[in-house]
Amino acid sequence: MRTVKRLDLFLLKTFLPLFIMTFGICLFIFIMQFLWRSIDDMVGKGLELGIIAQLFFYFAMTAVPQALPLAILFASLMTFGNLGEQYELLAMKASGISLVRIMRPLTVFLIVIAISAFFFQNNIIPVSQVKMYTLLISVRNKSPELEIPEKVFYSINGQNIYVKEKDNKNKLLKGVMIYDYSAGFNNARVIVADSGRLEMSTDKKFLIMTLYSGESFENLKTGNRTAREAKDAVPYQRQTFGLMEMLLEFDSNFNMTNEALFSGRFVAKNIETLRESIDSMSVRLDSIRSAESKTLYALSYKKTLAGFENNRPNPVQSNEEPDSQQGNKNMADVKPVMNFDSLYKAQAPDIKASLLSYSKRNIESLQVNYTNKSDILKYEEKELRLHHTEMHKKFTLSFACLVFFFIGAPLGAIIRKGGLGAPAVISVVLFVVYYIIDNIGYKMARDGIWEPWQGMWLSSSVLLPLGIFLTYKAVNDSVLLNAETYIDTIKRLIGTREYRKIEKKEVIMEIPDYEDASTRLHKLMTDSKNYLAVNKRMMNYIKFWKQGGVDYKAEPIAVELENIVEILKNSDQNLILNKLMDFPVIKGYELINFRISPKIGLALAILFPLGGLVYLIAFYRHRLLFQDISSTAKVCDEMINTLKTIDNRKSRAFE
Repeated sequence: MRTVKRLDLFLLKTFLPLFIMTFGICLFIFIMQFLWRSIDDMVGKGLELGIIAQLFFYFAMTAVPQALPLAILFASLMTFGNLGEQYELLAMKASGISLVRIMRPLTVFLIVIAISAFFFQNNIIPVSQVKMYTLLISVRNKSPELEIPEKVFYSINGQNIYVKEKDNKNKLLKGVMIYDYSAGFNNARVIVADSGRLEMSTDKKFLIMTLYSGESFENLKTGNRTAREAKDAVPYQRQTFGLMEMLLEFDSNFNMTNEALFSGRFVAKNIETLRESIDSMSVRLDSIRSAESKTLYALSYKKTLAGFENNRPNPVQSNEEPDSQQGNKNMADVKPVMNFDSLYKAQAPDIKASLLSYSKRNIESLQVNYTNKSDILKYEEKELRLHHTEMHKKFTLSFACLVFFFIGAPLGAIIRKGGLGAPAVISVVLFVVYYIIDNIGYKMARDGIWEPWQGMWLSSSVLLPLGIFLTYKAVNDSVLLNAETYIDTIKRLIGTREYRKIEKKEVIMEIPDYEDASTRLHKLMTDSKNYLAVNKRMMNYIKFWKQGGVDYKAEPIAVELENIVEILKNSDQNLILNKLMDFPVIKGYELINFRISPKIGLALAILFPLGGLVYLIAFYRHRLLFQDISSTAKVCDEMINTLKTIDNRKSRAFE
């Protein structure tokens, strides 16, 4: 028991530093991403360090839901990869401790982390998001620091200022030109000065422009002039000054946006307020739909005709009595018929035109009216979906933390690679896949294509089976990521050749009968040649599947070849043993590596895309089989000659 407790402490001490380090790295990466996206809104505005620090702090809070799952995946991969690489994981398993038991302390720890993440997402994130968006909008609305460049027109509230040269030591602007279009293009004002100074007012809401030795040109006010007067020359005013002061509006203070702008949005609500908002929005939407449907029905032809039908006169209740019972029945069956086409054609042409114009105006008015109402309903429905997605997001974060642990821990135990290299690559790839799937689900839910719960739980439902599969493989010590395993599987699939290796036996119990072997070799060579003459082409698709993917004509050749090799490998002659190694290993008569019944074969043949792919692989293996049988016939002939040579040597030695 004490050993188990020490093991739990050891695993926690191993995991915690890596988790803290990877969480810091991931959070830093997301903060840098935010910096590059918002750098244009912050540069050149003279923001105080405290404002920038607050902005990054609140963004760091909102980035925790993204950084936490990635950090857990990264840390679990590194932890179990290091344990596997240093054979510590192997030592634990050799002591009788299963992988599930090894993962238990970290699982309990991460359950606590997931619960804490839920409360963080529910209570902290709404506040930090409101603060962050408020600061971000305030930063974007702040005016940039005044820095007028040389020889370039710089616009300030309709004033285009040109400076030829700047004397930074004396804070003097030389060769100043100002084009003032604040009163309109026709009432432009141009000011030219030898030099000037530009200063900020004490309250930082105005610019004070002081100009020296210059002239100003201004068109006199030309409003309310007639067309004839407009053709005449425009009077203007010219002034010469030695000193002129101008006051320009330029608020450079940092004004904080009101937080109430975001306090009513879904990002600022916890689960309780989200549910309240969802209930109220659902009731409001239902009432709006009900009211609009009643209004639309009241304006429709169906309502008009129904009212006409209810108010039509009943002939039975009229003062005139029917002549007979049959006449009364016929009058009761009479229904007024309203033919709009005939009524329209009976009108005069001018009335027809007015009717058409009136109908067109009504249709256009209804179209505009209901288009606006439809846009309002779409906005309300989108807000409702966003509230739903935000509520589900508070649960998916905690669940994603556990899913990533059950992906990273078994994957690290399988690959047995620690450090920052392989775990970093695998973590980034898996997180990118998760991020893409999660964004697809979010957009589907936001746009109303899927239900909100379907879109928000899509990424977790895709990665959860992967975590279960990897955990199962790791518990059973699978060679899931062993490259040699996949190479061997591909070799078996495509039917790569195997080479014989025969060694001379030190003790031979029975010398082979070379004469009988020669006879069998003659027959094997004949059978091989007959096969080559008849089976140059691959069997057709239907026959291939009827035979279950087995070439029954080649099977006896392969069996007989192995029998002959088994007999002759007991020889004490090196020539024979060397020649035996030239015989191919014929296994390609099973063209798909397994045998199936004809019924199942025909069923697979119907699945043409899959069956066609298997048939192409079998076609390649048939070509290899054809080459092997050709080599068999050739080596048989050489082996027969070798046996004759050995037999002749023995005969001469006997003489």
